[in-house]
Amino acid sequence: MKHSARFLIPFGVLLIAIPTAVQAHFKLLEPASWIIEDARGDPQKSGPCGGNNVDWGKPTYAIAKATGGGKIHIKVLETVFHPGHYRVSLAVNSPNELPLDPEALTTDTESGPRSVSAKIQNPPQAPVLTDGLWVHTAKVDTPWETDVDLPNINCKKCTLQIVQFMAEHRVNNPGNFTYHHCAVLQITADPAKPLDKQWPVER
Repeated sequence: MKHSARFLIPFGVLLIAIPTAVQAHFKLLEPASWIIEDARGDPQKSGPCGGNNVDWGKPTYAIAKATGGGKIHIKVLETVFHPGHYRVSLAVNSPNELPLDPEALTTDTESGPRSVSAKIQNPPQAPVLTDGLWVHTAKVDTPWETDVDLPNINCKKCTLQIVQFMAEHRVNNPGNFTYHHCAVLQITADPAKPLDKQWPVER
């Protein structure tokens, strides 16, 4: 079963108010993750690509091949429910090119800050490919999946990042209100299409 990635999102900043729930986790199913994930998708708290304070993860050495100007299939499974949304970004030369985690609006509680909502890029700007994916407030047991447009570029080891913003969530150490996974892509530009100039040239 596929869940639609199409939403009617107004231009400008979208703030999503979402009710309280428990701590979330997600597992990257497609493309293959760059690190070995357990059944819940851990380790995934540290940005930009997972790991945590004591375990940065063991590499899978997986490299997915894709055609520039085409689409990449994204499939994730939320293993522990939490309301929120997802964002997909792409770095050409280094994970350091990936954007900061979604900017969160928080509220103060007796146990510290708690997330309320986050900004969503609409329209997305490089290095973000798509934002506001799979906005949800209820538990879904089947995977989320969609096809995302890739820029027409060449890169041997691009970093595709998928992050989950969690509303109504306490601060994680590390990661705050965001969980992270990445995959390594080898993208070959389609010679029939012009190269996308807004993206860095592979060094």
